[in-house]
Amino acid sequence: MKRRLSLASLVLAGTLALSGCGYNEFQSLDEQSKSAWAEVLNQYQRRADLIPNIVATVKGEANFEQETLTKVVEARAKATSIQVMPEMLSDPEAMAKFQAAQGELGSALSRLMVVVEQYPNLKANQGFSDLRVQLEGTENRITVARNRYIEAVQSYNVLTRSFPTNLTAMVFGYKTKEGFQVENEAAISAPPKVDFSKP
Repeated sequence: MKRRLSLASLVLAGTLALSGCGYNEFQSLDEQSKSAWAEVLNQYQRRADLIPNIVATVKGEANFEQETLTKVVEARAKATSIQVMPEMLSDPEAMAKFQAAQGELGSALSRLMVVVEQYPNLKANQGFSDLRVQLEGTENRITVARNRYIEAVQSYNVLTRSFPTNLTAMVFGYKTKEGFQVENEAAISAPPKVDFSKP
């Protein structure tokens, strides 16, 4: 009987000690960051799905620059070829590779939209106009999804580094997560150069 009482006391003490250690909060924030990341991927996929329709519509313009379309198609293929697994969230190199491919695709799409301005027939095409609005909306959704992911990772990382939950992180091997990184902040802070002169 004493043994059972001792064992029950030990289990109760262990449960109480663990309830204040942040373990459950780690689980919750980890799932929240994974969910936020899944939404980022969802929005990137939505953008990738729109691109074939945009390219097909733009190809209808006889004088359109083929090189620009080719770059968009190649960037899309590269961005969608990277297999995204949950383990990527803790692999800075894989995240950097994925972000670089998405950045290249975004850049190619931006160049496409700038070039489109030179083609009045294309700008007047209702189908292209609708696709352009959808693409702009998707870019906004990507921004929102990335911001939510950044916030989720921030909450997780704060818990990982704060006392006393940092002790729980050490015991269970929880490490901080990588957020979105910009490889060249100076390049994105400079305004893009737009040249409308004819070659």
